[in-house]
Amino acid sequence: MQWNVLYTPDNPPSLEEIGNYVDTDLWQRLNSYLQNTYQIQPKLSYSRCSMQPGWNVKYQKSGKSLCTLYPLAGYFIALVVIGSKESEEAEFMLPSYSEYTQNLYQNTAYSAGGRWLMINVTEPAILDDVINLMRIRVKPK
Repeated sequence: MQWNVLYTPDNPPSLEEIGNYVDTDLWQRLNSYLQNTYQIQPKLSYSRCSMQPGWNVKYQKSGKSLCTLYPLAGYFIALVVIGSKESEEAEFMLPSYSEYTQNLYQNTAYSAGGRWLMINVTEPAILDDVINLMRIRVKPK
């Protein structure tokens, strides 16, 4: 069943239910990394956006968005925005990222203050790319 049908605006999922729906250890690895490294907690948010409707998980540090995670069956999307301040470092690091992330970055237009990367996290190398992009966005202590 589709995520936005399973959990409607008046029926939010628990974090455990989200993890069960996504059903990949990559989800748990990223959430644990964010909570332990940045000392932050996830925030559930409901989106009516036609691109990715339904409940999502947001992480922010000191008012700055690190990422938004969109649950899907068997994988998830991580939205990471690379703004003008981060673009030089991100582009310097780009050759070290997976081919998927390199292509996504190069084919994502700069708009609304940055590159809004909707990254399909389907394998460990892509998860590593997401973590590295977030490290550029907000340096861990």
